[in-house]
Amino acid sequence: MALWIHADITAQGASCPGGTCWSVRVHSRYQRCLSDAAVGGTETLICLRVRRFYCDNPDCARATFAEQVPGLTTAHARRTPLLRSMLERIALAVGGRPGQRLTRHLSVTVSRMTLLRLIRAVPMPEPGPVTALGVDDFAFRRGANYGAIVVDMRTHRPVDLLPDRLNDTFAEWLRAHPGAAVICRDRASGFAEGARRGAPDAIQVADRFHLLYNLTDAVDRVVRAHRKFLHDRPVDEAVAQPAPAPVVVDGRRAEFTRQRWVEVHALWDKGIGHTAIRRALNLDDKTVRRYARAGSADELLTQSPKRGSALDPHTAYLAERW
Repeated sequence: MALWIHADITAQGASCPGGTCWSVRVHSRYQRCLSDAAVGGTETLICLRVRRFYCDNPDCARATFAEQVPGLTTAHARRTPLLRSMLERIALAVGGRPGQRLTRHLSVTVSRMTLLRLIRAVPMPEPGPVTALGVDDFAFRRGANYGAIVVDMRTHRPVDLLPDRLNDTFAEWLRAHPGAAVICRDRASGFAEGARRGAPDAIQVADRFHLLYNLTDAVDRVVRAHRKFLHDRPVDEAVAQPAPAPVVVDGRRAEFTRQRWVEVHALWDKGIGHTAIRRALNLDDKTVRRYARAGSADELLTQSPKRGSALDPHTAYLAERW
């Protein structure tokens, strides 16, 4: 059941969409069916009889044009602006499938793909002045195609996506959108150079993630450089808890490991290097170094006991139930 409204346009003429002339010469007439917002819970359809006019301006590219009613019709539209705006708000609020279910109760049933197309057709708002912006890599296709994402650091919302991560592109974007006072970036030299060229007066800072990353990297380099000094004190004093008692492994593989350790150290004690030992024993270089660093074969055979599980207290009950 639907409410049909039949209407005609009573204007004497119409203006060309190009704004070039006013025409009163009618070319033809046809009917348009427009969906409108429901009235009283009933689907509303407007059957409008419109005219097509000749364009009398010889310089206009249009030979004919259809008349439009402001606030009611737009070119090639099957819905009124009122209904379209209502569907756009539904699509933006709840999405495709939930919006489709909601429109059934509003007597303006549309498909989920229609709602998604309405979302894609919404024009993107122009980014206003951003005083604090962040920039970082953005993967359009991971490992193949990368761009850059610009974020407003005050609202934490994306502002724009750049097609690549070159300094020229970022500098050009900053010139087109002046007003940045703080630029938050990573350690990439491209973004640094683009920021210097596009916004020379802006302050460049690192974001929280890259600060922690830089700190972790610096601490790791220092620890690696002074690793030999970490073994001067006993293990029990270096950590909060003593290390668990090692579990010695026996078997044929353990005997082979002990024999291999004796062979490696027999050559190592004679002053033979890693490369020569690797070729003589047909071992990997990392394996030779690991055997050479081990003070005894038992260090290579010990393993820490397995950690307990949250299921351990209930194992007996589960076995009984089974």
